[in-house]
Amino acid sequence: MTRPTLVQIRRDLHRIPEPGFQEVKTQRYLLNYLDTLPQERLSVKTWRTGILVKVHGTNPTRMLAWRADMDGLPIEEETSYPFRSVHPGYMHACGHDLHMTIGLGILSHFVEHPIRDDLLFLFQPAEEGPGGAQPMLASEEFRAWRPDAVFALHIAPEYPVGTIAIRPGVLFANTSELFIDLVGKGGHAAFPHRANDMVVAASHLVTQLQTVVARNVDPLDAAVITIGKIESGTRQNIIAEKARIEGTIRTMSRESMTKVKERIEALVRGIETGFACRAAIDYGCTYCQVYNDPALTREFMDWAGTRRDIRLIECSPAMTGEDFGYFLQEIPGFLFWIGAETPYSLHHAKLEPSEQTIEVAVRLVTDYLAWKSAQD
Repeated sequence: MTRPTLVQIRRDLHRIPEPGFQEVKTQRYLLNYLDTLPQERLSVKTWRTGILVKVHGTNPTRMLAWRADMDGLPIEEETSYPFRSVHPGYMHACGHDLHMTIGLGILSHFVEHPIRDDLLFLFQPAEEGPGGAQPMLASEEFRAWRPDAVFALHIAPEYPVGTIAIRPGVLFANTSELFIDLVGKGGHAAFPHRANDMVVAASHLVTQLQTVVARNVDPLDAAVITIGKIESGTRQNIIAEKARIEGTIRTMSRESMTKVKERIEALVRGIETGFACRAAIDYGCTYCQVYNDPALTREFMDWAGTRRDIRLIECSPAMTGEDFGYFLQEIPGFLFWIGAETPYSLHHAKLEPSEQTIEVAVRLVTDYLAWKSAQD
């Protein structure tokens, strides 16, 4: 497959971002493309809005898997692209359009140039939420084609094209959404003593939440609590009866995640008592850490370090979240960053990753999987 074809695929996918488990157009596009490939070595299954594709090897002794995520984000696009999203309020702002394109490029190569081992390509929905990895792992379709190792990548805006960054062990954090609802008693702004003001209660709680990491987490560990949204009230002269706080928790250890949640729950109970209100906590979508298998990762780093077309960096852990961690809990493998060279961060409305990344990634991964398959 030529690079312009892959670039066009990426642009087509960029135009149709969809929410998790609603990737209907995306799934149809991928299936239509798969239909254009030689079918002799292909087996295809669908699972919800995802796809599993097996490329049969010439003399398989194991199965190696490659995963690409599919969903978009609820962001109104602000790029300069002529191929911007046609779905208002949704955008591929995390590079999943590139991830799918890279996956198709790798798959297409091995359909034409088969290797010894079987290859499984996982096009996984709902990475951004509510989480597609866990239910895909539990599905009959996946269990029938359970691989021996699984790999993935993620674009990194901060690195130049041609750079990959990886480390053995923890690469991405444990993450959890955080939703807190407070319910008090509304009233007239002139009579605050007759009401329980949830704007004030929420403000106190947000301030208290900032003490959790500073005073309850081992300073040699790492954790983050970010409150990204507060909703309360209807107008300036009405005391708010309800407030909703939305945020995220990220920790480098499972132990810290447990401790942080325990402390949040204690603070919320205190707010209930102090402000005579009711409170409810919902942790929403929770992802485990991405833990790269040390032996496989070191082997990959040694292999990649010999390439002249790649700059290899052993990076630090990041507080990003990725449900690929659930695959790595059950199956050895790794995920790595690949440079996409753009000034805007992931989840930014102006994210424009370099399309040169596609060619670099396809070449790197096809070479690696062919090399890996040839190893005893």
